[in-house]
Amino acid sequence: MGKQEPTQFRHERDSLGVVRVPATAYYGAQTQRAVENFPISGLRLPPAFIRAHALIKRASALANVALGRLDERIGRALAQAVDEVRKGRFDDQFVVDVFQAGAGTSQNMNMNEVLARRATELLGGLQDAPSPVHPNDHANMGQSTNDTIHAAIHIAAVTDIEARLRPAVARLRDALAAKARQFDPILKSGRTHLQDAVPMRLGQEFGAWAEMMRLGEERLERAAEAMRPLCLGGTALGTGLNAGPDFRRRVIDEINAVTGLGFRSAGNLFEAMQGMDAVVEAAGALRVVWVSLRKIADDLRLLASGPRTGLGEIRLPAVQPGSSIMPGKINPSMAEMLDMVCLQCLGADATISAAAQAGQLELNVMMPVIAYNLLLEIQILANGVEAFRARCVEGIEAVKETCRRNAERSPALATALNPAIGYEAAAELAREALARDALIRDLAREKRLLSDEELDRLLDLRRMTGD
Repeated sequence: MGKQEPTQFRHERDSLGVVRVPATAYYGAQTQRAVENFPISGLRLPPAFIRAHALIKRASALANVALGRLDERIGRALAQAVDEVRKGRFDDQFVVDVFQAGAGTSQNMNMNEVLARRATELLGGLQDAPSPVHPNDHANMGQSTNDTIHAAIHIAAVTDIEARLRPAVARLRDALAAKARQFDPILKSGRTHLQDAVPMRLGQEFGAWAEMMRLGEERLERAAEAMRPLCLGGTALGTGLNAGPDFRRRVIDEINAVTGLGFRSAGNLFEAMQGMDAVVEAAGALRVVWVSLRKIADDLRLLASGPRTGLGEIRLPAVQPGSSIMPGKINPSMAEMLDMVCLQCLGADATISAAAQAGQLELNVMMPVIAYNLLLEIQILANGVEAFRARCVEGIEAVKETCRRNAERSPALATALNPAIGYEAAAELAREALARDALIRDLAREKRLLSDEELDRLLDLRRMTGD
């Protein structure tokens, strides 16, 4: 059953004329025009963006009150309306499609109209009466679409990176590090080019992945730092026209009072307004993280392949049946999920890069699609990493016997004999071991290449794996 259409309407006016708006809607004429103009995808900017955008409106209203530019009653009513928006009360009122007019003017007016109408209610006005709180004159005072949408992207991304993604990556790092310690005694064959290589410890393999996540945390920290400068107060171009003296500082102080995230004014508002370089830098950090995650997920799938006809060196937790036709089949479901998350991030990253390139002169008009893809990437990475850790990594078990057997049978063990018998002789030994399905140790003993004591020393698997 489709969405029920409203049966009652009110009429509102904007600079283009009269518009029919659903009677119960908190948004107004400009939002309704966007709904009619852009029935594209059904996708909306996420709650993280709405909360950040609303916070800018709250900070702006309070700053304008403090500067004596906005009536205190109106300013306080707008701030209260914002608090309700940030708690999710009006989520269904933000109705503009992601694919909308450039820069996000419709999105900005959607917020302005909802806040103005709710503030009017709070001041005692009737919902269908002329509004004493004006979307442009009051809710948008000292602002432009161009600086508020841009700043909302930064605020939402930093908030979600710090509150959700970095902690999720840190917990995955800890889980991998715990497995590295648990599996440190387990000897196995390393592999390069998907071919047998010299021995290593299973714990070293997990330790490498833990280090990838530690470095990913550092990159995410730098990504968040890159987006802390805000272009608020620049209004349309960076000149600050209509913002008023000291507005910029007061707005950012108000935002920091709520978030505690240390935002600051951009050094050059013209650069900050027209460029999306900080977002591209942040997307680059995200890219390194999901590239690492995809490698880890694929490595686990390989190591757990089988159980009889693959590598079978580890067992992943069984989280669900793996086949609708093959009874008892178990798949690496959580690793597959993480792979799909990373592939979606690949698409989001490409969109962000191309959209950031599309900025022209004093403004990048592709900000809505940049916002959607950046915040989607952060959201699905945080959720994907959390589920992968809890439902996969923490329950991984080692198949010790298989690991040890593979390590002992690797023809690459001949590498350890190079110093004693030379590369060519060791290469011939490796070829013969493979042809005869024999162990390097047994062939070397059969050929009397070295004494038993020398073979025991040189082919000590634990010694070969280093510290």
